[in-house]
Amino acid sequence: MSFIILCFATSASAHFMGDSSLHSGVKAVTAGDANGDTQALLDAWNKACATPGFSAVTVEAERTLILDPISFEGPCKSTNIHFQVLGDIIEAPSYLSTVSGMGNIHWVKFHGIDGLTINGAGQIMGQGTNQKIKNAPQALGILNCNNVILNGLKIVNGSGKHISIVECIGVHISQLTITAPGDSPNTDGIHIERSQHVEILSSTIGTGDDCISIGRGSSDVNISHINCGPGHGISIGSLGDDNSEVAVEQIHVSFCNFYNTMYAARIKTWQGGSGFARNIIFENLNFTNVDQAITIDQYYCNGHHNCGNQTAAVKVSDVHFVGVQGSTTADVPIYLACSQTVACTGIVLDNVQLKSEKKMTSYCLNVQGNVADPVIPEVTCLVIKLPSQRRSLGDLIQCGFSVHGLL
Repeated sequence: MSFIILCFATSASAHFMGDSSLHSGVKAVTAGDANGDTQALLDAWNKACATPGFSAVTVEAERTLILDPISFEGPCKSTNIHFQVLGDIIEAPSYLSTVSGMGNIHWVKFHGIDGLTINGAGQIMGQGTNQKIKNAPQALGILNCNNVILNGLKIVNGSGKHISIVECIGVHISQLTITAPGDSPNTDGIHIERSQHVEILSSTIGTGDDCISIGRGSSDVNISHINCGPGHGISIGSLGDDNSEVAVEQIHVSFCNFYNTMYAARIKTWQGGSGFARNIIFENLNFTNVDQAITIDQYYCNGHHNCGNQTAAVKVSDVHFVGVQGSTTADVPIYLACSQTVACTGIVLDNVQLKSEKKMTSYCLNVQGNVADPVIPEVTCLVIKLPSQRRSLGDLIQCGFSVHGLL
């Protein structure tokens, strides 16, 4: 019989990583018993959460936990709580039949916790072969948490979104690997919503939907050195569904590679929304066989709604695409479709060089802004800007644009 070892450790000044001497209160449960695994892990968390100072919960290497949905709740007395995954966490397949239609279910959820670190070389493994589940559960949710560090994990084959960051302030994410089949629906790698001061760095994401999506109420988000593909690229949105009001600003995406993606640098909004998406930079991006490379789509409709024409729209402004290059499979790789009543303004394309075996063109609707040569294919709806008129990234910073998430 195999066993799962859950180790709980507390120390006000101890170094957490790899120090097995810190572990106390060890409890073993039989592998394969989802109820036993879930309760044992929850018991370890509750003990750590109630301990002042530093505390930690470790899922040991070469161990496997099979979990029903589990929620780690704060606030905690611990001001520096670590959750380390060195083994594997698997979503219990027997639970899938009960979650259809229940909405935003998270298999592993952290809620209301300050000073949280989640790390390790282990895996969170979903039941992604069951892709037809309605409202499929999300693998990892971090909700209403502040000063969060998430790094090193592998998250595999989620049935729904892999990571959701919602109502958080100060989140640093790095060195993640997120994978799911390219044809798996609604399996976003990382989704951010109503959160501020977020960094996502040096990670590899390939799924059936957006590698990273940024939803309403998000600001000061820095995304850098991401390998994305397959998937739908890095997206602002979708925004403004159900006639909602949104505010998204100070988004910086840089030094990212896109491989065989359906989209790459993308903004998508619904008709009927209001508010704004502004001060957005996509720069130093490389494309390999992407389809639509640069996209502003204010007529987004995912097929599950009655998407009639409406005059209200989210205002999109001050969006810069700078230093973008690579290969595309589309004949219209630059697609700028803005509201007919609320124009996109301050749209800048600077040093955009795409190549394709097809004859390429661009599409524009109610877009105002500038292009700075070379831009291939041509975007004739925008005014050509002379080199002396170009604004540097330094100019944008002087105007108050933050390019680094603040923790």
